[in-house]
Amino acid sequence: MQFSLLSRSGVMEKLIAEASGEEEDGCVINLPDILGGAKTFELVAKFCYRVKFELNAASVVYLQNAAEQLEMTEEYGESNLVSQTEIFLDKVVLQNWKDSLRALQECDSVLPHAEEVFSTTTRLIESLALKASTDPNLFGWPVVEDSRPLQSPGGIVLWNGINTGAKLKTASSDWWYEDISNLSLPLYKRLISAMVSRGIKQEIIVGSLTSYAKKYLSGLSRHVFRLKY
Repeated sequence: MQFSLLSRSGVMEKLIAEASGEEEDGCVINLPDILGGAKTFELVAKFCYRVKFELNAASVVYLQNAAEQLEMTEEYGESNLVSQTEIFLDKVVLQNWKDSLRALQECDSVLPHAEEVFSTTTRLIESLALKASTDPNLFGWPVVEDSRPLQSPGGIVLWNGINTGAKLKTASSDWWYEDISNLSLPLYKRLISAMVSRGIKQEIIVGSLTSYAKKYLSGLSRHVFRLKY
């Protein structure tokens, strides 16, 4: 009987080999702690046994870390989990503002426990900084004219000349303020630093800092008010 989970993981293969030499009747192995616990390990098992599951911006952070921990590289199987999570991260998550932000929020809970996630966090931050410094009206529209989405005389957005039914909206420079205000302070500071290095105007950065501070200071003020009265 072939155990796909064992054959695709360098760590599992080594642990089984060591345990088999020590025990005559079967063997017991102790896996290293996997971030995300049993839920993440279940996804790893599903991948190995080709059971369909949904890979999204939140789960890919944990799954990528688990793949690295378990040494699920190409050495132990073609199109193994390390490469597949990398492809998903690069081709899907990093191409989308909301997915990049969601994945970055997950990194916040993983970072204290896994140094391997640091490089992924940096890539997500750079992706968000780039998108924040780019006109959001251009996102996702493959046909542009004079650096603007092609539109009909009535202001309807066109995609390959097809009426999408969507009206073109001009976004203000603060469109991302609320989104990133949900980040922890350490990640927020890193993202703002990346935005500054991208050349985003100082007044826009100040506006974001003000928005971030108001969100948390106002909550603190209400809490103090309730305590007093």
